[in-house]
Amino acid sequence: MYAKIAPSILSADHGDMTAEAVRAEQWGADWLHVDIMDGKFAPNLTFGPGLVKAIRPKVAIPLDCHLMLAEPEKYVERFVEAGADYVSVHAEAVTHTSLSYIQDVIKKYNRKLGIAFKPATPLSSVDLKNYDVSMMLIMSVNPGFSGQKFLPEVIPKVREASKNLSAKSNRHLEIEVDGGVDLSNARLLCENGATVLVAGNSVFAQRDREAAFKELKRLVGASI
Repeated sequence: MYAKIAPSILSADHGDMTAEAVRAEQWGADWLHVDIMDGKFAPNLTFGPGLVKAIRPKVAIPLDCHLMLAEPEKYVERFVEAGADYVSVHAEAVTHTSLSYIQDVIKKYNRKLGIAFKPATPLSSVDLKNYDVSMMLIMSVNPGFSGQKFLPEVIPKVREASKNLSAKSNRHLEIEVDGGVDLSNARLLCENGATVLVAGNSVFAQRDREAAFKELKRLVGASI
């Protein structure tokens, strides 16, 4: 049992973002998760490609950009140009035409495409066989704000993604869980097939953030 840990910069100190990214990498973070919201698709307004561009030269770990945007096709190229390694767009915000365009842009830059799903959205809403998808991002809170409580009803969806979809694919699919991940549910998510866990307040809101991060890493099978 092993899962990568991707600290979410949304929960970090917004006055010291590049330094926070460096700290997370020094703690042993596998990826860095960047939540992008436009105030339309999700009821919050966060970062743009400028933050990704600022962080990119400071860390070597992959930048995992989660685009909670109403029209992701308008912005995807700006994020991959800025240095995003993984770009996840929402199943609820794309059509076959827009997703095909997004896929082509990401392929042009040799980056990786993820498809994100709100808690209530079935995985069957996107036929992954039609796209070159590297990751499925399963939200375990509703899009918007950090600090929300984990929704346990998504666990069967994580299991479905791992056993039914990833197992039937000819390629490895990362199964990422984003929202409310902490010490109480990380191992269970990993046991059900999650391969990447996004950690927000469970790390950045703790008094000893490095110790909190390392405890979470050890819980899912990583020694530091």
